[in-house]
Amino acid sequence: MTSTFPDISISTDRLVLRPFEEADVPALTEMMADDQITAWMAAPVPYTEAEARNFVARRAPARRTSGDGIVFAVTEMLTERLVGLVELHGADWRVLSVHAAYATASWARGEGYASESLTAVAQWLFQDQKFERLEIRTAADNTAAQQVAQKLGCISEGVLRNAWIARTRTENWGPSRTEAQGRWADIRTDLIVWSLLPEDLDGAFEGAFDQSAEAGGYAPYPGWPQRH
Repeated sequence: MTSTFPDISISTDRLVLRPFEEADVPALTEMMADDQITAWMAAPVPYTEAEARNFVARRAPARRTSGDGIVFAVTEMLTERLVGLVELHGADWRVLSVHAAYATASWARGEGYASESLTAVAQWLFQDQKFERLEIRTAADNTAAQQVAQKLGCISEGVLRNAWIARTRTENWGPSRTEAQGRWADIRTDLIVWSLLPEDLDGAFEGAFDQSAEAGGYAPYPGWPQRH
């Protein structure tokens, strides 16, 4: 029997991590169409509203119900604005290990949202779900993603050579060569493997958001129904 994560929302001082909703489609479309996300993530190009709607209605819920992982929409607590996503995938329920991926909207970068949301997810994963390993893989040139992994307390374990296809902008000149239209081209790149174990998280982000004996730095969010 395949295990699954509970249908839950969690919160920090600034953020609410919850399931995606239909109302998130416009913001998700705009976020995923950003060049920095297009370059490093395996999202469709162009990322359309239809793709966002399919993700919200089908793919994200299926990630949880299939037992493969769970997807969180990361939103500001005060404004309810979508600032990013955190996705757990490839769950191994025997080993109690899972992979994490994350993205942040262009307007929300530099505020520490990715690190804060990943810390909350990791604490929930280790303390509530009793997992033993969280793995992150970052493209070799994606320094922003690597900084998030380092801030979280992850340990770099090695390099998977030539293991990912990223994208880069190319210049496609028209006949008149008066305008350059950037197009995307696939490029091969290495992946850096990072891991986080429960003991690695001890003391991470101490004081960054409410620490409770029960939740350990995250809390169930009462504004969303928790269905198991």
